[in-house]
Amino acid sequence: MTTRLIQPTQSAYNYPLLIKQMLTTPLIYSPDQEIIYRDKFRYDYKSFGKRVSQLASMLREQGVRPGDTVAVMDWDSHRYLECFFAIPMMGAVLHTINIRLTPEQLIYTINHAEDDVILVNEDFVPLLESVKDRFETVKRVILLTDKEAVPSSTLEFSGEYENLLKNSSPEYDFPDFDENTMATTFYTTGTTGLPKGVFFSHRQIVLHTYGAMSGLCAYASQANISSADVYMPMTPMFHVHAWGMPYLMTLLGAKQVYPGRYEPEMLLKLIVGERVTFSHCVPTIMNMLVTSPSIKNLDIRGWKVIIGGSALSKGLCNEAMKHGINLYTGYGMSETCPLLSLANIKLHMLEWGEDEQVEIRCKTGLPVPCVQLEIVDLAGKPVAHDGQTAGEVVARAPWFTQGYVKAEEKSEELWKNGWLHTGDIGVIDKDGYLKITDRLKDVIKTGGEWISSLELEDIISQHEAVSEVAVVGITDEKWGERPMAMVVLRNEFRDTISESDIQQFCMKFVEQGRIPKYGVPSKVILNVEIPKTSVGKISKKDIRAEYN
Repeated sequence: MTTRLIQPTQSAYNYPLLIKQMLTTPLIYSPDQEIIYRDKFRYDYKSFGKRVSQLASMLREQGVRPGDTVAVMDWDSHRYLECFFAIPMMGAVLHTINIRLTPEQLIYTINHAEDDVILVNEDFVPLLESVKDRFETVKRVILLTDKEAVPSSTLEFSGEYENLLKNSSPEYDFPDFDENTMATTFYTTGTTGLPKGVFFSHRQIVLHTYGAMSGLCAYASQANISSADVYMPMTPMFHVHAWGMPYLMTLLGAKQVYPGRYEPEMLLKLIVGERVTFSHCVPTIMNMLVTSPSIKNLDIRGWKVIIGGSALSKGLCNEAMKHGINLYTGYGMSETCPLLSLANIKLHMLEWGEDEQVEIRCKTGLPVPCVQLEIVDLAGKPVAHDGQTAGEVVARAPWFTQGYVKAEEKSEELWKNGWLHTGDIGVIDKDGYLKITDRLKDVIKTGGEWISSLELEDIISQHEAVSEVAVVGITDEKWGERPMAMVVLRNEFRDTISESDIQQFCMKFVEQGRIPKYGVPSKVILNVEIPKTSVGKISKKDIRAEYN
């Protein structure tokens, strides 16, 4: 194919898509808007911009050069937001460390990413101390603390963040460089093996930010986002850049609130006190909040919350909406930066009743602009978009990781046939909505048929007594596998609901033709703690390991 390439004028400026460009606009539009950390610190965007330059100056004084890797271990804070900008803007790589890794996983990621400098919150100093003798590339450790005194430690600190910052120059000339320069890296923990590193360029993060902006801000829907919103993340900033939302909300110049460690009382205090209007989290965090006794006395109507990481059940959606929370689904994964789709309600659907809207809110959603989503069969061929024919979800977008760090074979598996393979099973309906029906590894194979664990969880969540539920397949000699449900009951029902009550509730959906009879869980375990992963998702791997 022959096309006509543009021949630029010799003096024309080839504008690179760099993270620094996203900091220019808010400093013009919203210089006096606030950024808040817990109940401890607040400042405006002008001060934020100054501190970003001071951080870059400080890191340069600490020996950081373009191409070096700077790791961060912190709660969600204004400091973390400064790192999101300063580190990649100076040409270094930001490594957002999962603070809930085991010591073995932690030292593996530090060495595998070849970290040069680590910024560590005081709370995680003991964890870092446990692996310091195995550092291979780390040259300096800088302390992050909210306290005046520096804790005693076997780590040798190069200094404390705030003290180093105030003695550093507020003037830093952030250079231009190739937009394909690596900006960030982090590690995703799978069900087996060592964590896998993903990486994203400046170009990819900028494009992801504009893709998220168009999906969240441009289309008439139930929950439009704008610069007038007050943003507070409830997804850790180490987890896929907090879904990329801090970059978007900074670009918009919105008021931002960073809650530090997630504690229900503090989260609710900030939501009400700072009038937070937009957040995102996994279902377990939302469930923790809507079941907190404090929520009954608070007015949080109109709070827009995207649920991701796990499926949004109709039970949780209905419960949140009783409190006036505008809840809906977003979908993505570590490898996709992460945004793929949003459960935006189309314009003509805004007139629908609440029950019909809940059905849409709990779908996986419509692809945001610049994302291609497809469902393919085992041969890799696209299947019908009829809402019934299932297959693996594959995707393309300009912001996906181009592979795993130092893992060529796994990278080729991820990108087989030029499509990123999500490992999710789903359907696309005639309106273009994707619905994930299960993970390939979580689908229950019983009597030669597949049963969706997510479908069963959605059904059980609608029982009035159920607070939380997880369904997995457990080994069965006759059927291969049978569904098992772990159910946490609401406090007022703990002594009145039995295993058979949950099974009988499921039978109603058998009678409706929603699930087959063999989809009713053969075993229901009540009022046990459901295992969670490091980012708050239900850990079905751990449940299967315990009960199989």
